[in-house]
Amino acid sequence: QVQLVESGGGLVQPGGSLTLSCATSGFTFNSYAMSWYRQAPGKERELVAAITSAGDMTNYADSVKGRFTISRDNAKNTVYLQMNSLKPMDTAVYYCNAAHKVNRVLSYWGQGTQVTVSS
Repeated sequence: QVQLVESGGGLVQPGGSLTLSCATSGFTFNSYAMSWYRQAPGKERELVAAITSAGDMTNYADSVKGRFTISRDNAKNTVYLQMNSLKPMDTAVYYCNAAHKVNRVLSYWGQGTQVTVSS
């Protein structure tokens, strides 16, 4: 049974930091690229950050470059999103996604975790 469980969301003041985690099971983690997406109310889901299966390449949405860092621990089957200098515009539900490095049809989603940036 495939599971992706996000954690670490919450309420934070502007300028603050949060670290999201996505613990996975039920598939061969090191064969999957991992990504974080987010969806704000009334908006489409957007890609925030992605990391290759080996962890050797990353890419980020322009809106988060220099503030967010994606990383993975293949020994723990977990991917992380370190978020610094948070802004109200970062408020959204954050989702973890796994996509097979060869067969992108094999894709799984977590249930999401809410991040709210507000004073």
